[in-house]
Amino acid sequence: MITPLSAQTAPESTGALALDLLRKAVPAGENSVISPYSIQSALVMAYAGAAGGTQGQMKKTLHYGPGAVDSFSALRKEIEATPPRDGELEVADRLFGQDGYPFRPEFLGLLKSKFSAPLEVVDFEKDPPAAARLINAWVEKQTRKRIKNLVPESALDRLTRLVLVNAIYLKAQWAQAFDPALTKPGTFHLAGGKTTEVPMMSRTGRMGSLRGKGFTAVSLPYLGGDLELAVILPDAGLPPLEASLKPEDLSSLCEMPSSEVSLSMPKFRVEPPLLKLGDVLAALGMPSAFDKPRGSADFSGIAPRKPDDYLYISEVFHKAFVEVDEKGTEAAAATAVVMMRAMMAPSDDPLKVVVDRPFFFAINHIPSKTCLFLGRVANPAGAGDMDGGEGKETR
Repeated sequence: MITPLSAQTAPESTGALALDLLRKAVPAGENSVISPYSIQSALVMAYAGAAGGTQGQMKKTLHYGPGAVDSFSALRKEIEATPPRDGELEVADRLFGQDGYPFRPEFLGLLKSKFSAPLEVVDFEKDPPAAARLINAWVEKQTRKRIKNLVPESALDRLTRLVLVNAIYLKAQWAQAFDPALTKPGTFHLAGGKTTEVPMMSRTGRMGSLRGKGFTAVSLPYLGGDLELAVILPDAGLPPLEASLKPEDLSSLCEMPSSEVSLSMPKFRVEPPLLKLGDVLAALGMPSAFDKPRGSADFSGIAPRKPDDYLYISEVFHKAFVEVDEKGTEAAAATAVVMMRAMMAPSDDPLKVVVDRPFFFAINHIPSKTCLFLGRVANPAGAGDMDGGEGKETR
């Protein structure tokens, strides 16, 4: 394991941005999932080449501490060193850059050494759609075909100079699987008073559990012990808890004491549409990175900046996928930063937890206390196809 000093800021900044984006970037009351780790991994590569006011805005908005690049590099190495047993956890980064553009060798060398992110030369000027297809094919391969069409062909044009991409893929089995014979139809209470019937898994045993302010949480470890699924069940609906959650609450999910728990929870699959994060990130406090106001973007650490020829971020695309069933979890996510050239105390009695109403979930890397995935399930019957058929809505 790495020393605490080298990775202490990356998990904290990841958790803080996770909550910012959950509140601002995804529609309230809908099924959703993001990978704050993937988003931060792509953005920290752009941050490595930022300067001046752009760097200052990004540092504040993304909650970076001193040595953010080194911190995320160390965190990546720790995550890669602790894969789930009999499963997969892979992280990949790559740069797709315009052939002949004067990228600074120091920048390319830094990302290659810190994030194993080589430069793949493409020709945006000649054929932007072909470049988009190449990027999307790479993402699809890294995520085992779970993330497709991350970068729309229309998002790239002849002024595109660089696309920084992160992909993460996870497939993990529960340390103690659910017995499929115990999965039965159950009632899930939707917001607004309606109900729907969904397949509910059941299991009793030792699990991490926590009674917090306004919620009950349980954690289900995966084989190997370094990864877990945490389910956060609000006492009084998602909105109040979502508004009150703090980054330290996410960290505390990695330290739940073990107790005897009788758990019932739905199988679910969450695969929301493509997210465009540019406007949200600009509104959160880093407009300069998106060249707002015009002429303010400063990524002179990536390539020389001239008054009439400089780089800025045109958009940040993100897609994520999570499926949970009796065997375990499969999850994937990818993020692309597109850069353009501008002209110009446990009880003896089991804690009974029935996840029969909207809930949050997080997939955590326990040693580093990093939130890899964070989402909400408002209606498991509407979260995608599941074995056992779609849920039937009732009143």
